Amino acid sequence: MIIFLQNAKKKDFFCLFRRNNLFLLIHNKLHNTHTMKDFIKFTFASLLGVLLAGIVFAILGIVSMVGMMATSDTETVVKENSIFTLKLNGTLSERASENPFQSFLGEENTNYGLDEILSSIQKAKDNENIKGIYLHAEALETSFASLEEIRSALMDFKESGKWIVAYGDQYDQGTYYLASTADKIIVNPQGSIAWHGLASQVVFFKDLLSKLGVDMQIFKVGTYKSAVEPFIATEMSPANREQTTAYITSIWNKLLEDISASRNLSVDSLNYYADQMMDLRPAQDYITYGMADTLMYKDEVLSYLKNMSNREADESLRTLSLEDMKNVKRNVPKDKSGNIIAVYYAYGEIDNSTSTDEGIDSKKVCRDLRKLREDETVKAVVLRVNSPGGSAYGSEQIWNEVVKMTAEKPVVVSMGDYAASGGYWISANCDKIYSNASTLTGSIGVFSMIPDVSGALKNKLHVNVTTVNSNAHSDLYSLIKPLDAAETAYMQASVENIYERFTSIVAEGRDMTVEAVDAIAQGRVWTGAEAEGIGLVDQIGTLTDALDYAAISIDGVTGINDVQIVEYPKPQTSLEMLLEMLGAGNTVFAGTPFENVEKAFKGWDISQAGKAYARMPYEITIR
Repeated sequence: MIIFLQNAKKKDFFCLFRRNNLFLLIHNKLHNTHTMKDFIKFTFASLLGVLLAGIVFAILGIVSMVGMMATSDTETVVKENSIFTLKLNGTLSERASENPFQSFLGEENTNYGLDEILSSIQKAKDNENIKGIYLHAEALETSFASLEEIRSALMDFKESGKWIVAYGDQYDQGTYYLASTADKIIVNPQGSIAWHGLASQVVFFKDLLSKLGVDMQIFKVGTYKSAVEPFIATEMSPANREQTTAYITSIWNKLLEDISASRNLSVDSLNYYADQMMDLRPAQDYITYGMADTLMYKDEVLSYLKNMSNREADESLRTLSLEDMKNVKRNVPKDKSGNIIAVYYAYGEIDNSTSTDEGIDSKKVCRDLRKLREDETVKAVVLRVNSPGGSAYGSEQIWNEVVKMTAEKPVVVSMGDYAASGGYWISANCDKIYSNASTLTGSIGVFSMIPDVSGALKNKLHVNVTTVNSNAHSDLYSLIKPLDAAETAYMQASVENIYERFTSIVAEGRDMTVEAVDAIAQGRVWTGAEAEGIGLVDQIGTLTDALDYAAISIDGVTGINDVQIVEYPKPQTSLEMLLEMLGAGNTVFAGTPFENVEKAFKGWDISQAGKAYARMPYEITIR
């Protein structure tokens, strides 16, 4: 038909036109070149318009976001009779890390930084227009040592004579621990307080790996070095159970001690309540047992806060969020002496971050510490360590820079939630070590592991592999063959050499004999309270305590107000955050018992095989 139309005479064309309009349509589209050109022009212009509109909207969005960020950086003016509202519901990390899109999208920030909370509490204490703190306590995912830091700051706040009021629908044990500092603890009439004690669970994967045909080849030094147990055992070893029981008990006793003092309840009573499934009790029982003071609904709490802050019933509350407090000016005269104390944050795994979590890049840390050592305006350094350890090699490199720095200026360690294994390695030779009572530290031990997946390939996937070597052990770190006797012996010897190096470093730094260090090492995890008693920690104290000590270590300085405190590394820019978010990968099994398996194998390649690690067994979260 189309061919016929293309060769048709005019009369035939018109004949077809009269009989079938469809053919005319086809004919015109094929032959009306002007119409075709117009169509292309129109289409191109439309596409270009859509593209330009997208670019314009993107630019406007970025400009708006930048404007909002700029606005968020303006100083917060505190009005008379204000209240600092500290909402505790989300995740607590060592330093604040903001999502640049949260404010833009109207989402609430639920990722808090310990640094910003401590700073805000101090500003609330110093500002005469802030009458008190309202703790809106729910569920905060964190470790106990961080809670200790916040609680210490809240207790210091109360020394100003100002009040703290706590309210919660459902307190978890961590937020209740903080709420125990309050002058009045309020519970919703249908609310609850979690109070059941502490537990630590370990998931073991040996049987699963066996079914998959994977054999984990393990090399370790230390009776208590249990980081490898989940891969080679089906239950806790007696030694691991011993250390776990010890530090769980130590942390629980600290929690009991502090709450007992604040609430005027005996430790025996608190232990008894923990055995009575308080989580599931009627709210009135919390009042009866003295764990809380009164029951109120949220609107009643707000009315109570108005009264506490001298506001009339028809007036609105003047509240300041954590976001507001970040831009409240400190009531401290700016130091003009030129003396700087650098607070360097080292948190996360050392050189072994297998996800987008916080991590310590030893090369970057070494560069940063070298700059601080060479900076003459930096008179002292506080090394804030919150790390379960990681690469033995990376730990050694950081340790070397720390030792060089101690020869030129005071270096003080403040331990956070963890300063274990590699985290302790980098801390051992500092001038003084501060730790929270519940910090998990020690874990002086070494391990290495190489998975052998040859069984999985051959028996499960029916894949055969042939290897050609130039030398006897060219395929030493191959994951698709078992190690032979000679390779096994060399691997174990290598791990033992690193352990000897580790214990000698600790012995030198802590002024102990190697034999004495070995007796308390063996990979055992200690709480800060336990570590102080055996010489691994100098003093129980917070980051503020470490800063105070660093200040008076500087010639001519008598207190913390005579120096300028500068934090390193510098916070990420919004662009850096964005790029990191775009490149972030999530674990498939996040939040499940299989997450640790995924992390162990994700990205495993020949460069990781055979490396020695100084890392604590696992982490615990207080809930």
